Amino acid sequence: MGTFTFNLPDIGEGIAEAEIVAWHVKVGDRIEEDDKVADVMTDKATVEMESPVSGIVLSIGGEEGDMLAIGSPLVVIAVEGEVVEGPGASVPIAAEPLKAPPVRSEPVEAPLLPSPQAPSPKEKSSPSPNSGRSDPGVGQGDHAKVLASPAVRARAAELAIDLAQVKPAEDGRIRHADLDAFLSYNAAGGFRAAGAKGLDQTVKVIGLRRRIAENMAAAKRNIPHFSYVEECDVTALEALRAQLNSARGNRPKLTMLPLLITAICRALPDFPMLNARYDDEAGVVQRYGAVHLGMATQTDGGLMVPVIRDAQDKNLWQLASEIVRLAEAARNGSAKSDELSGSTLTITSLGPLGGVATTPVINRPEVAIIGPNRIVERPMFVPDGMGGERIEKRKLMNISISCDHRVVDGWDAASYIQAVKRLIEVPVLLLAD
Repeated sequence: MGTFTFNLPDIGEGIAEAEIVAWHVKVGDRIEEDDKVADVMTDKATVEMESPVSGIVLSIGGEEGDMLAIGSPLVVIAVEGEVVEGPGASVPIAAEPLKAPPVRSEPVEAPLLPSPQAPSPKEKSSPSPNSGRSDPGVGQGDHAKVLASPAVRARAAELAIDLAQVKPAEDGRIRHADLDAFLSYNAAGGFRAAGAKGLDQTVKVIGLRRRIAENMAAAKRNIPHFSYVEECDVTALEALRAQLNSARGNRPKLTMLPLLITAICRALPDFPMLNARYDDEAGVVQRYGAVHLGMATQTDGGLMVPVIRDAQDKNLWQLASEIVRLAEAARNGSAKSDELSGSTLTITSLGPLGGVATTPVINRPEVAIIGPNRIVERPMFVPDGMGGERIEKRKLMNISISCDHRVVDGWDAASYIQAVKRLIEVPVLLLAD
């Protein structure tokens, strides 16, 4: 018999440490070779760690949220047969049948707050003469004894109702109907309760959520943001999108996003200060010719930003395919590290939930982020072709942009969005060479 120490391997790209974001095993579990042991996160992506041997888990290298240096023990596994040579030290153990380590017998610390269903020591030791019918409680101070069954007491505790405040309808005993009446017309104002009380929770900030928190805090702390919002008439753009989709064949369905990305890329050459990254420590702004567009994507774990490489060279259908592919990869965890880094400008959209206007936070070290908002229909004055105007229902969308005021001036940001607006409102320009 022997033990095998599985050390955290070198994940590459100069990574010195990784965060444990999820364990798939616990001490005492039997695992087989290639079973998933843990998920660890680097600055680039989440990586699944698989066991190189079969055996029983003797110890694990930390808790979820802990940072682990490359080469540190991730798990120690008891293995059958000869001592296995592998990462870390292999220590001989007694030659006996392989079994799980014993469960610790230390007492478990009791919760700070007692369960509302659990009777107090006084209730256990001093039963009421009516204990066959109910479980009376004993009031404190000026409160008289409250008669109620255990089920009523449990429900009252769950609803945060003080039984001393409830007036029983008959024979001095509080019943469920009395609780219902108290909820409908309670002493706080005579109105029905707004809803069930939720549960208090303590949620550890780890993994992707911690990275998001750190990045957003650093962006707001270091970057003097300013935002600009412009209203665009997208009636013609929506009509063009419908026409293209009607003849798309086997190609992916076009959303508004590929059209907006095309407009963003077409307008950028005249505004190179926006397609850039700012190294504030070195005091250098790196401007880029190619547009590597970050696409903010909501996943179950939080916001991720996969990157559309060379977006300026892709047509509408290629952009639509790439958007679907990258979004799916981000959501199912299969996105590669190089697909989640290197963006030069980011677009963020909430789709139908986009609101009237947004003030997005810059994806540092970029210097700008663009946020299209929800499309709404409103009446507008439009030319009638005879020198006058008429009222017509139009589709309108606001476009927001946030910029780093250290390197981008307000005039530049406004002028750029005006250029994007012209392309959007005359969409035939998007298809012209």
